Amino acid sequence: MSERHTALHEAHEELGARFTDFGGWSMPVRYASDTAEHHAVRRGAGIFDLSHMGEVEVTGPQTGEFLDHALVGVLSGIGTGRAKYSLIVDEQGRILDDLITYRLGEERYLVVPNAGNQETVVRALQERAEGFDVVVTDRGPGTSLIAVQGPRALEVLEATELTPAQDVAGLKYYACVPAECAGVPALAARTGYTGEDGFELYCDNEHAPQLWSALLATAERLGTEDAPIGPAGLAARDSLRLEAGMPLYGHELSTEISPVEAGLGKLVEVALRKKGEAGTVTVGGDALTAMLGTTPQRTLIGLQGLGRKPVRAGYTVVVGERTVGEVTSGLPSPTLGRPVAMALVATDALEEIAAGTVGVVDVRGRAVDVEQTPLPFYKRG
Repeated sequence: MSERHTALHEAHEELGARFTDFGGWSMPVRYASDTAEHHAVRRGAGIFDLSHMGEVEVTGPQTGEFLDHALVGVLSGIGTGRAKYSLIVDEQGRILDDLITYRLGEERYLVVPNAGNQETVVRALQERAEGFDVVVTDRGPGTSLIAVQGPRALEVLEATELTPAQDVAGLKYYACVPAECAGVPALAARTGYTGEDGFELYCDNEHAPQLWSALLATAERLGTEDAPIGPAGLAARDSLRLEAGMPLYGHELSTEISPVEAGLGKLVEVALRKKGEAGTVTVGGDALTAMLGTTPQRTLIGLQGLGRKPVRAGYTVVVGERTVGEVTSGLPSPTLGRPVAMALVATDALEEIAAGTVGVVDVRGRAVDVEQTPLPFYKRG
């Protein structure tokens, strides 16, 4: 399958971006320096093209009831203008994707899946809509998504002809509001995937280049050496989300990793309890209930390197001579100055790991000294 291009692909080429395939999309992995772009988000602001993400609109009189059935989460209970993180699983409770769902109106929601899972989620929602008075529409092909992340994110938007600026500035975390930025109509949301404050702007593809150019012009005008502002690629996004302990589908989440193993047991428990009280039957509910009643074989933990040697995804986790798990994500942390990683390890090895007897082995059999550390590795403020 050929790579798909976002509406901003030519703009990225003009900036000299390096590209990578991500979920079937040709996406900018970096513009100049992974580390510099990472630090810009932590100190100033980074501007990301995230148009590879999916957008699925669900409308109709039974939309809330339908999403309560189709997803793990009580979506009917969120207010208009608010958002919720949830999962979509199959009948066996296997994770098909993790999602953010926005309630845009009484009978209108926007479900945002990950790029590589867009078709899977659309197909699952359309199949599960049978018997409900709803319409499921794939809005992904016509929608662009630009994110501005970092402590200066609001400043950047306000300096880019933002209206109504007061409403956007007043957004709570996991909330959204219709807005205009640089004259472009957009849905402004405040969620983020970097561990920093930030905003997402959903707009039509035809307006994306205008919005992108205006934001970069603001960045050039406002950026400073101590608090830089500029475009950032997916490499920086990956190191930022890892420092913040946020999972990535295909690494910490997949059909082979249960929600409980991934540390999302509490999310599942609360959702199923509320649905049980309401008499709602959810797809995969029985399998999820069974998972909650047993101790998971594996547990997701954080690791940090004791030296400078990097820890990468796929490295083996060992306790003594025993292999106990595998690193799911690992990178040198630009913010902390040491390697950090998340790993799925055998639950029955947790006591030994906590005692400090853990190590990892790279693909060539070389040992790297690590120790367990709480997640997340980084918290802003």
